[in-house]
Amino acid sequence: MQSHWTLLLLALFASETKPAVTGFENFLYTSASDLQSIQRQMLRSDIAGVQIVYSWKQLEPEKGKYDFSQIENDLAFMNQHQKKMFLQIQDRFFSPEAKYVPQYLMTDPAYTGGLVPQKDNPGEGVPQASGWAAEQWNPEVRKRYQALLQALAKRFDGKIYGINLPETAVDIDTKHDKTGFTCGKYFEGEMENLTFAKHVFMQSYVVQYVNFWPCEWNNDHGYMQRAFDLAVKIGAGLGGPDVVPYRKGQMDNSYPFFSRYKDRLSMVAMAVQEPTLTYRNPKTRKRFTRQEFESFGRNYLGARIIFWSASSPWLN
Repeated sequence: MQSHWTLLLLALFASETKPAVTGFENFLYTSASDLQSIQRQMLRSDIAGVQIVYSWKQLEPEKGKYDFSQIENDLAFMNQHQKKMFLQIQDRFFSPEAKYVPQYLMTDPAYTGGLVPQKDNPGEGVPQASGWAAEQWNPEVRKRYQALLQALAKRFDGKIYGINLPETAVDIDTKHDKTGFTCGKYFEGEMENLTFAKHVFMQSYVVQYVNFWPCEWNNDHGYMQRAFDLAVKIGAGLGGPDVVPYRKGQMDNSYPFFSRYKDRLSMVAMAVQEPTLTYRNPKTRKRFTRQEFESFGRNYLGARIIFWSASSPWLN
């Protein structure tokens, strides 16, 4: 069941869908404070902009006190070079030491620790890694995340090209969880965050990364279809952290929905990140080429933007 809050916002957005962006653009992706290190690649004429990942902790060092100075600096640098800017606001992390949420979330009992351990697959042939995920199923945590989104929109809506929310995949040890996690609560929380982001960012594109849902495979809980239907209704875009042509796991989850919905979404923005570059084409047994990534991303998934790792061979 969708919350009354979400249903209300769905009604508000029913007639506000943004026209789909036309054409195709290559962006880079990088972490906050690393923009200068990829300047050479960024200044290429075939690069339209950069997606920059900022952690929640970096942007909210204290409760309700925001520091957007790094975004301001990066945006000024991008504007100077006539490049577009996408923000990714990270609430999950992929190494054991990375607990990059505000300290108050981890100490105030209202947030039940703020973070939970999660597992991650960092690429083909790479050992499984561990990290952390913010408790977006906890309404109190979600309120704080939405407060951050609202503050960002007040400052940057219309000034940045777009904002995206992190991937939906999360792997939590539910047997030992003490935070009240359920797959249903997690799904509803993520969809509420997307709806809220679209509500406050009225000019910049809003994109939710969606790849897998916990407890679901091949849409057997209906989460995947509901996510795509919601995005169409509210005029949000969707995307994903990896373009791996016809990989079975993704083909059993998000990829067919991208193919089916690509002409109805306001934006499809996919990424070729460092882990993505490790995958090999099972036919050639060689790592996928730029042409293979781009052909699948554009033609099958409907990507209007691909965010490329600056370490992609064709950029170097």
